[in-house]
Amino acid sequence: MNSPVIRPVVLCGGSGTRLWPLSRTHYPKQFLCLIDDFSLLQNTLRRLDGLAGLGKAIAVANENHRFLVAEQLLEIGQQADILLEPAARNTAPAVAAAALQALCEAGEKAPPLLLVLPSDHVIGDVVAFQNAVRAAIPHASAGALVTFGVLPERPETGYGYIRRGDPVPNGYALACFVEKPDTETAQAYLDSGDYFWNSGMFLFRADIYLEALDRFAPAIHNCVATSVASARRDLDFLRLDPVAFAASPSNSIDYAVMEKTERGVVIPLAAGWNDIGAWDALSTIAQTGDNRNTQRGDVHSVDTHDCVLFSEGRLLATVGIRELIVIATPDAVLVADKSKAQEVKALVEELKSATRSETEFRHIVHRPWGSYEGVANGPRYQVKRILVKPGASLSLQKHHHRAEHWIVVKGTAQIARGDESLLLSENQSTYIPLGVIHRLENPGKIDLEIVEVQSGSYLGEDDIVRLEDSYGR
Repeated sequence: MNSPVIRPVVLCGGSGTRLWPLSRTHYPKQFLCLIDDFSLLQNTLRRLDGLAGLGKAIAVANENHRFLVAEQLLEIGQQADILLEPAARNTAPAVAAAALQALCEAGEKAPPLLLVLPSDHVIGDVVAFQNAVRAAIPHASAGALVTFGVLPERPETGYGYIRRGDPVPNGYALACFVEKPDTETAQAYLDSGDYFWNSGMFLFRADIYLEALDRFAPAIHNCVATSVASARRDLDFLRLDPVAFAASPSNSIDYAVMEKTERGVVIPLAAGWNDIGAWDALSTIAQTGDNRNTQRGDVHSVDTHDCVLFSEGRLLATVGIRELIVIATPDAVLVADKSKAQEVKALVEELKSATRSETEFRHIVHRPWGSYEGVANGPRYQVKRILVKPGASLSLQKHHHRAEHWIVVKGTAQIARGDESLLLSENQSTYIPLGVIHRLENPGKIDLEIVEVQSGSYLGEDDIVRLEDSYGR
């Protein structure tokens, strides 16, 4: 008998506000390199290498992150169907869309298995993780809805739990899910040996999941089915119909299906799993040295113990501190008591209420054509470093409130300025007057880097009138 095809379904939503200031609305934690030189999203797919029967991945992302997902998958040589959610509706609708797409692509072939994976978790033991997936395959192939229960290491109050039922081969029947407990209850769960942490990872046949969803949450099933049927292609993305998808109830797989099914199975997982829910979680997986610090970037510390120290670019130096979180980025610095790591989310909400842009974008803002970085700003002026990838171009555009001066630092720039066409090389420059239609392109084979000096009465990113755009913005 042939092994079933396994379609990884990577859920790329989530904002990761507790990991601010590294994690921002438009660049959340799944795209960050927190543990090594690969992002959490990239490692989610890299840890599948070697599993038999792997098919093309399906990534479910939102509109704002679509080019980030595509770019990061390209960097590791991965191809995926990228489904764009027009609204956040939790995991049950997202996976339903992936299941419908997978069945459509399978055609007359056997229904594929869906390996549902959050894109922002860490797993230290890849071999143990893959063995757990292999143990789940026979159950899922036979029609079970399988989840992976993490063997608890401590009385954790920040996770939901799964209670196991009767033994089955390599696992247990799923008895029930339970909510996040208080400390005393969590200790009782740990002592009993009957409970697992809820990992949010699943394996099941696409058709079986949809049958269960239609039975237990028909409104979700019907809305998502309509949305997928009316979806449209946009470059490399599949845009789900916004009206039908937004009409779907918002619910998780746990609540919509797994708590109600009689076909649930839980496979134990002891693989160094961590969802990195807040900065203090890094202390359990990335401590360095005798002082039990967790650090990344240009960090130098003296008499510093049990701290989380991250720096992007600048030197971060500490002396004589204990149990602190210090995160330094070019535009924001966070200093927090380690025991208050969960409260960073509340801080971010306050900053959002104050309309602080530091909650939205990182200092380097990624675009489908490349990126830009703020260098300096003041009254009526702003300086940016702009990088344009080979063969890429910005939209044909104009501005109502600002003029721009471009200086080529590296590479070659093809510039449309009104009726003119300019080809500039390193150390050459041009001026774009207010209101003039213009476009910047990189015709070369290396990155184009320019310095842009903006001047005018208003310098916001919304002062862009796009006349043509290759990326459908």
